[in-house]
Amino acid sequence: MTHKNLALELLKKILNDEIRTRSRTNLVKSKKFLEMLETAIKKYQNNLLTTAQIIEELIKIAKEVKESDKEGEKLGLSTSEVAFYNALEINDSAVKVLGDETLKIIAREIADKVKRNATIDWTIRESARAKLMVLVKRTLTKYGYPPDKQQKAIDTVLRQAELLADSLVNI
Repeated sequence: MTHKNLALELLKKILNDEIRTRSRTNLVKSKKFLEMLETAIKKYQNNLLTTAQIIEELIKIAKEVKESDKEGEKLGLSTSEVAFYNALEINDSAVKVLGDETLKIIAREIADKVKRNATIDWTIRESARAKLMVLVKRTLTKYGYPPDKQQKAIDTVLRQAELLADSLVNI
């Protein structure tokens, strides 16, 4: 390839756009992909990778992004349910204790509750936000989500809910 730097910049821009698109629906995955992209770019800027190696690395990240789109089909979850599943899955001890099936059930239930309780101004109104937080906490407790990581999970789920509620209300 004669214009490797041009190919690199184009690939970087396309990947960045794809990650930004996913950040509107899946907070956890988009953050993970963005970190992978930034790490790869830093390695390249510090001359730890050649241009050919960074292009290979970016292609690998692009394949992971594409593979993550199929995650919902594999798990039998909708896009919003996958987003909540990923938010709950960040806690390794929860995955070990509860297992995938229970996390899927929790993700479905939380997605349903967010859809039913999404209002135009819920992200602004503290009472609506508090109500959703209580619903999420009750759901996690109901299924035995590990209490040591529960607050972090609730915060992540609420941030994810904000993203999804915006798209639900704007429809």
